[in-house]
Amino acid sequence: MRNRWRRIALIGPAFIAAVAYVDPGNVATNVTAGATFGYTLVWVVVLANVMAVLVQYLSAKLGLVTRRSLATHLGERLPRAPRIAYWLQAEAIAIATDLAEVVGGAIALYLLFDLPLVLGAGVTVVVSVLILMIGDRHGQGALERTIMGFLALIAVGFVAGLVVAPPAPIDLVGGLVPRFDGAESVLLASGIIGATVMPHVIYLHSSLTVDRLGPRAEGLSVPTLLRVTRVDVASALVLAGLLNLSLLVLAASALFGIDGTDTLTGVHEVVTSELGAGVALLFAVALLGSGLASTSVGSAAGAEVMQGLLGIRLPRLVRRLVTAIPAVVVLAIGIEPSRALVVSQVVLSLGIPFALVPLVLLTSRASVMGEHVNRRFVTASAWAVAAVVISLNLALLWLTFGG
Repeated sequence: MRNRWRRIALIGPAFIAAVAYVDPGNVATNVTAGATFGYTLVWVVVLANVMAVLVQYLSAKLGLVTRRSLATHLGERLPRAPRIAYWLQAEAIAIATDLAEVVGGAIALYLLFDLPLVLGAGVTVVVSVLILMIGDRHGQGALERTIMGFLALIAVGFVAGLVVAPPAPIDLVGGLVPRFDGAESVLLASGIIGATVMPHVIYLHSSLTVDRLGPRAEGLSVPTLLRVTRVDVASALVLAGLLNLSLLVLAASALFGIDGTDTLTGVHEVVTSELGAGVALLFAVALLGSGLASTSVGSAAGAEVMQGLLGIRLPRLVRRLVTAIPAVVVLAIGIEPSRALVVSQVVLSLGIPFALVPLVLLTSRASVMGEHVNRRFVTASAWAVAAVVISLNLALLWLTFGG
């Protein structure tokens, strides 16, 4: 019984990763997909979540077995010039990530308190630093519990609408059939995958499993820790996947074809009129929790990548400003926030191969993983995930620039 509780106490790192899977970028892409194409892209959300479970397990496994993060492995193997170039693309991904999360928090504060967007962005950045300080002062376990609390808040807010407007089962099942509906649906599908298989969280999760070992895992074998990690990843990402699916399904069942659902502010207004002020309030609160928690995780991921690739660790406030300033600029110059959210998720999708391909290579090498090297089926599945993502990216580029 004591060992069982010790194993349960090890659950948590995947929930830190999972909160990035329900960030405001996910909200924007999933709601836009449901409101514009109904149930057409349900299969994309399901596929993306299945892919994410495998990817995040491999990332956690790499950190657990080798005691080094993915970024550290890359930093040790790449020559100086390629290493800097690799960091630059990763930093661009971090900026795109922060854009979605800070903008989402700002929109939520506007909806709840009528705060100007630029001021709301500033508040979001400050609160995210305070959340990270919980981990600095009280350890990773305290940060994990805080993030779990945010996930519970997000779950209540995003699922509430389904109680009022449940989906038609036949339509929901029909959405599991793979298909697209024009170039815009491919753009959104790529955005959904970019918002789900998050590049920065691939880097981060491997460092979380390194940091969490310590006294809590003392005396437990690596196979035991890997079993706990599988439970951690599956439970956290199934929860995140259900929340993403609930957003798309709610939009498909209650918002499909209604004008004004192309922005989060418009969605809030439509939800108010169609589902009531109570559901709209819960939606806005969940969006705020999503922005605050996910931007904290995104900041931690950016710091880990810089440390691993360049050996540089900036002060936390400086690190936040580096990635937050572009989001503030986007809001200050008047770019439509919700469209910026969707486009940022496409940028994230373009960055996935740079994190995913090295992850698969490293975890499939016995020289790196020893007896815990991936089985052939796992490696084949991971390469299939990479192939799907890269194919969608190529299709996206062709549809955007080829015509």
